[in-house]
Order: sequence, then structure tokens, then C-alpha cells
Amino acid sequence: MKYNHIHILGASGSGTTTLGKALEKEFGFVQLDTDDYYWEPTTPPYQKARERKERIELLIKDLKNHKKWVITGSLCGWGDDIIPFFDLVVFLWVPTEIRIQRLEEREIKRFGQKVLSPNKQMHKQHRKFIEWASSYDTAGMETRSKIKHKQWIKNNIKCHVLKYEGQIELNKILKDLTNRCS
Repeated sequence: MKYNHIHILGASGSGTTTLGKALEKEFGFVQLDTDDYYWEPTTPPYQKARERKERIELLIKDLKNHKKWVITGSLCGWGDDIIPFFDLVVFLWVPTEIRIQRLEEREIKRFGQKVLSPNKQMHKQHRKFIEWASSYDTAGMETRSKIKHKQWIKNNIKCHVLKYEGQIELNKILKDLTNRCS
């Protein structure tokens, strides 16, 4: 693959992390997820955002330590300092109902039945997350949304961009990336 520095973005549940892990396995990339930089480690996770400057410093340090990397997740709104590092940006879009099903399954796998018990704090956070993720296609520029991602790509990204929209199998995307990028 001729690209060594890839950013994959899309809605939660669109497959950005899955594709990044596949590139790591198949082509030797180091997969770096934006959540690991955006959020401070907490129990339960995703409770406290890191300061923007600290996120960027941590991410740039890791980028410089690896020859081939793929960043998965969204940098939109906080990571513009990372844009000059990209060789390729990949945008994934999957229909909402498929994404939400994936997210529901992922959250149960990660956190167990706590997300399903209405009297548990994790359930409230889970429902809030699913509600937020469900709004990706219809929300405006005020939050992470399809329109915000597309506008960010159009206005900021100068490198090659590939867009995969619809329910496309991972193997087909990998094959297409290999054919286009070799």
C-alpha cells in the first residue's frame, strides 16, 4: 500500500475501528483510535475529555513513533493540527439502523448487562450515547454529524479521499483499498 498515514472517519458504528484493525493486521499499520486521545482513562470510560492541547500532543508523539499508522474515529472539531500528516482519508457511511444495531451489540459486549438495566447509571449513559449516535445523519454542524464530516473533508483535506457509502463488506473495502493504493 503506497499510503502510510491514513485517517478513517465516519459515524459511531460505521466500521472505522474495524477497518483500521484490518489494515493493521493485513498491512502492518499501527491503529490509533481518537477515543484514546480524546478521553481521559476513567471507570466507567468516556466521562472526562482531555484538554485539546494534551490530546494533540499525545497523538503527534505517537504518530512520530510509527512509520505506518491509521487513525480511526473523528478528529473533526479538535484535530486539525493532524491534517498535514495524512496521505489518505477514508470516509465511511453506513445506514443508521445498521450502525445502531452494531453499537447496541458492541456496548453489551464491552460493558455487559449493565447497559440494559434501567436502574443502573450505565444504562442512562448507554441510552444517551445511542440517541446521540442515531442523530448522525440528521444533525447539523453543532455536533459530530454527516454534514459536519463532509464539510470538514471538503474544506480542510488536501490529500486523496475515498468514500464508502452503504453497507459494504469489510473484505470488499480492503480489496478496493489494496487495488487503489498499491
